[in-house]
Amino acid sequence: MLAIRHDSTVFACALTTFVLASAIGAATAQETPQDVENFYRGKTVQIIVGSSAGGGYDTYARLIARHMGKHVPGNPNIIVSNMPGAGGNVAANNVYNVAPKDGTVIGAFQSGVILEPLLGLTPVKHDPSKFHYLGSANDDVYICIARTDSPVQTFDDILKKDLIVAASGSSSTSDYPAVLNAVLGAKFKIVLGYPGSREISLAIERGEAQGACGLAWPSISVTQPGWFDSGRMKVIVQTHATGYPELNAKGVPLAATFAKTDEQKAILSLFFSQSRFGRPYVLAPEVPAARAAAMRKAFADTMADADFKGEAAKARLDVDAVPGADVQALVSKVYASPPQIIARTKHAIHGK
Repeated sequence: MLAIRHDSTVFACALTTFVLASAIGAATAQETPQDVENFYRGKTVQIIVGSSAGGGYDTYARLIARHMGKHVPGNPNIIVSNMPGAGGNVAANNVYNVAPKDGTVIGAFQSGVILEPLLGLTPVKHDPSKFHYLGSANDDVYICIARTDSPVQTFDDILKKDLIVAASGSSSTSDYPAVLNAVLGAKFKIVLGYPGSREISLAIERGEAQGACGLAWPSISVTQPGWFDSGRMKVIVQTHATGYPELNAKGVPLAATFAKTDEQKAILSLFFSQSRFGRPYVLAPEVPAARAAAMRKAFADTMADADFKGEAAKARLDVDAVPGADVQALVSKVYASPPQIIARTKHAIHGK
């Protein structure tokens, strides 16, 4: 009898657990468009930018925040906050582990954040392959620039002469010059310690640095237009698969054209793939699917919004949006890259 009572208790507990789990799963699966609208109505959605205020990522996020609310069911208020550090990984860790997982927090990170667990050395507490990707605000073209009073004026020069570049740790501004040094033999002298692109720009203005690498052309050409209009700064190379039309027309070369072996080309191809998701916007993995889908649609609708596009054009912000599904698929593909190419790309970045 004791054994029978024990088995019955175990069965009852198991049945209760199953019923509760099924109910929770059913509730999540049955969340309707009206439920999503009711959830967001009266809420405030926060976009956490992984870099300092005033830079390109911040500028894009604030523009998106001004227009996206009208496309989200329930029309929530959308605000922007900044959480710089570790090339955006501080913000990514926060969105992944600390911030609410209900769809009221959006992460806006540097593209290098997505590759950090795959190619980085800094321990992070996030898995980019599990985020919900709303999309990317741009297919960014990253560049390297040099002051016109520096000894480097072309990419051929950087293969022979040193150029001091300001950089933020574990970000595109440190990783891009490191990869070009390791793979192509460039001679960038990387000075770390700058929180974001605004501080890097100030360092160049003050003469602390002679240039920078891993900057997004659509952003820096807007935030620092006087650099290029006046001829004070020169773009020496594009670190992108196809390049930006305006720069291509000016004859600015692609870094990949300097690769001499198949392995060099494969490393650069993997590393440059991040430009496709140059300005990714994400939700935490735990956000219910219906809310994630609604936010992805709202992001796409914002990118196509006439008022948004008009304001972007006035601010000279380039918008070449990449749909969320495409970004999600590309991130999955990157994380499925051959181990040997991942290892060699990682070594190119870090030298170890």
